[in-house]
Amino acid sequence: MKLLTKFAAAAVAIAGTSSAAPQPHLQTAVLAGGCFWGMEAVFEHVKGVNDVVSGFAGGAAKDASYDKVSSESTRHAEAVRITYDPSRISYAQLLQIYFKVAHDPTQVNRQGPDVGLSYRSAIFYTSQDQKRVAEQTIADVNASGLWPGKVVTEVVPAGDFWQAEPEHQDYLERIPNGYTCHYVRPNWKLGLKKAS
Repeated sequence: MKLLTKFAAAAVAIAGTSSAAPQPHLQTAVLAGGCFWGMEAVFEHVKGVNDVVSGFAGGAAKDASYDKVSSESTRHAEAVRITYDPSRISYAQLLQIYFKVAHDPTQVNRQGPDVGLSYRSAIFYTSQDQKRVAEQTIADVNASGLWPGKVVTEVVPAGDFWQAEPEHQDYLERIPNGYTCHYVRPNWKLGLKKAS
């Protein structure tokens, strides 16, 4: 089974299948968890997600590109901007997918072999409600014992998001056996007690 199919199946198990129909009242989530190619592939097939864009967030520089961010001089993280319909999928469900499939949140400034600040785990919240849900979800993940260590994911305000160059968009759709450091955890289930 191709890796992209595994990502889609794992995300669908949480949220269902995707729909291309545009919906009013869309919201945005910005998440970083290592290489954005795998993060993008995870969220592209989730019911209620309308769009996923690979890019850069959380940096100090006034602009970002793959070459600049890879130099580790801009302080940006590789991230995805997810546009979603909250009547079809909640922010808490997106975070459940993020912690289950998208990355290992216990690794500081890395994901697998990818090392550096640009590969950090971060949630860039766009509202106080997103911040509250993110903090509660992290508390639930830590209490669950599903990870061998504590979550190191940053929860910080969203700032500018810089879309990555075209060759970084839909990477695993175009190159199904392409590089990713993300993997499915089939028996991992987080009971979200307080976040919704």
